[in-house]
Amino acid sequence: MVKVGLLVRLRAKAGKEAEVAKFLEGALPAAQAEPQTQVWFAIRLGNAEFGIFDAFPNDAGRQAHLTGPIAAALMKRASELLAEPPRIEQVDVLAAKVKE
Repeated sequence: MVKVGLLVRLRAKAGKEAEVAKFLEGALPAAQAEPQTQVWFAIRLGNAEFGIFDAFPNDAGRQAHLTGPIAAALMKRASELLAEPPRIEQVDVLAAKVKE
């Protein structure tokens, strides 16, 4: 069961919206390869605003994700793609329904 998560908000630079969407879509295989990442969603909140929500069974899984390949790739491309640094919030999951 998932207990903790991350809520990440991303604001694309003008003209980079399609590249941000493509980056997030391309990150799915890396998320699928992380054994402790139980839930991973890349979402679009508006024309230039995107997000990631992911959830983990414990803080160790969350920390592993924060130091994993998706976070590294995002930080490497942040200044190129994003209008501001990613806003990363660590959250507690109070209740969840995850159906495979």
